[in-house]
Amino acid sequence: MIVVTLALLAAAQGAPQGQDFRWSGSLPAGRTIEVRGINGSISATPASGNTIEVTARKVARRGGRPELVEIRVDESGDGVVICTVYPNQRDSEGCRGGSSRRNRDNDDVDDVSVHFQVRVPANIEFEAQMVNGDVSATGLVADAEVSTVNGDVEVSTRGVAEASSVNGNVEATLGRSDWTGPLEFSSVNGGVTVTLPADASADVRASTVNGGIETDFPLTVTGRFGPRNMRGTIGSGGPVIEMSSVNGTVSLRKK
Repeated sequence: MIVVTLALLAAAQGAPQGQDFRWSGSLPAGRTIEVRGINGSISATPASGNTIEVTARKVARRGGRPELVEIRVDESGDGVVICTVYPNQRDSEGCRGGSSRRNRDNDDVDDVSVHFQVRVPANIEFEAQMVNGDVSATGLVADAEVSTVNGDVEVSTRGVAEASSVNGNVEATLGRSDWTGPLEFSSVNGGVTVTLPADASADVRASTVNGGIETDFPLTVTGRFGPRNMRGTIGSGGPVIEMSSVNGTVSLRKK
């Protein structure tokens, strides 16, 4: 059963940056808390107990109207999704199914950003999607998946993770190396750095177009090896990790 409390704290009169949002609740172990944003940032850190806490602040510039940007909570058996919703979006039913797209023709909300702070319990997985802004999820315990389009991404967890950006750097630190399906870490315009436990065993695929490839691990190469494309194994081999960049260096580090 999902247990939640929800409050929207009113802004002080005349203060354009005071639209505060707060949500807290608990989920069964293994469920997911997901946050989706358009403009702003997402920062996640460990919770001290079993309660998820999500707060957000709307920031307006140049006459933007933060009251027109809604923050929604969508609950299901899989977990909870919290998202920003701009006026006249195609999907008005909730967060799921791509409702994080804004109406670019609305000048009243073009200059409104939403900055999320998330506290994630040890037994809850975390997902984050941002369009314009950085995503940081550090010190987590369970698995995480984070991405942005324009911004940097940083994730560290005792579990496993995936991370991506289009225009920004990607840094990921994993605490386990016993994942099953392939893990992907990618950027178009930015570097990709992945740190694995020192005793990790994995099949590694790394590529870059305009950059280099670096590794702290001894690598057994499979097939052809070049300065911008690499396939091989670390340790005894195992699950696949894929790292790629177009304009940036790809680095595999040892924790």
